Amino acid sequence: MARPLALTLGEPAGIGPDITIKAWLQRDELKLPAFYLLGDRDFIGRRAHALGVDIELADVGADGAAAAFARALPVVSTGRAATAQPGRPDDRSADAALASIRQAVNDVAAGRAGAVVTNPIAKGVLYRAGFRHPGHTEYLAELAASNGHVPQPVMMLWSPVLAVVPVTIHVSVREAAAQLTTDLIVSTARIVAASLKSRFGLAHPRLAISGLNPHAGEDGTIGTEETTVIAPAIEVLRGDGIDVRGPLPADTMFHDAARKNYDCAICMYHDQALIPIKTLAFDDAVNVTLGLPFIRTSPDHGTAFDIAGTGRANPASLIAALRLAERMAAARAP
Repeated sequence: MARPLALTLGEPAGIGPDITIKAWLQRDELKLPAFYLLGDRDFIGRRAHALGVDIELADVGADGAAAAFARALPVVSTGRAATAQPGRPDDRSADAALASIRQAVNDVAAGRAGAVVTNPIAKGVLYRAGFRHPGHTEYLAELAASNGHVPQPVMMLWSPVLAVVPVTIHVSVREAAAQLTTDLIVSTARIVAASLKSRFGLAHPRLAISGLNPHAGEDGTIGTEETTVIAPAIEVLRGDGIDVRGPLPADTMFHDAARKNYDCAICMYHDQALIPIKTLAFDDAVNVTLGLPFIRTSPDHGTAFDIAGTGRANPASLIAALRLAERMAAARAP
């Protein structure tokens, strides 16, 4: 039996609990992989009641989750109570969200789970509780640190129609331009190429690298980063034997014909990458963290406080994240 997936609680006041319940209810119809929720059984019971859902919950350990999955939603306790009401963030629940992430990473490291799937967090709530990371990605990298070495996490947004990676992530546009270096582009692209081979089964991945400036700098008339920073990175990558093209104008990279020429678009900053994929695949895009010693996927949306507890949350992105985690775990299995 394949190891179950460890699903984190996410922000308790958000839609994470809602979409978890909805996904489990569709497990047979959609043939979903076994997963368990790391959290607070009583809290999930209250949320199910608020949603008007009659659901069986199994209070189990990670080792018993796969066997329980067919009859009940397995809930593995973290020992941290969640008190937040739907749509009403409660700083006292921050520890429940963080404990769920930590335990999921520990379970994968110990071989109890096949991958980590994370529900959306509310960074504002965590910051008020002392959280000091820009987001999930950076926190997972610290949890994965070994012998003082923190891996370089790479955020990929994946969907059946487009995969994108931003080289710089949760920083301002001004800071993104300042952070951009040839070495950072090279190290990011190497991780992407290796992951496409090992985790996505692509023998010869094709990468498309965007420019930073409009029209990819227009031969230096709109900016020089393309010639001084990006082009040198592309030459290094080609020397590695990686199939890479660019720097390409970002405004012509994402139409139907252009997307047929590459497997992943590597973009220079957050919105350059996320706007096209959220436009093309808002409901089924998945956030994947590459460069870690374990598999991590996540829905590509936020906490949606305004609809939490109403029954209107769409579980499609979580379902896609569970399926992709299963696919990636199977690709890595001996």
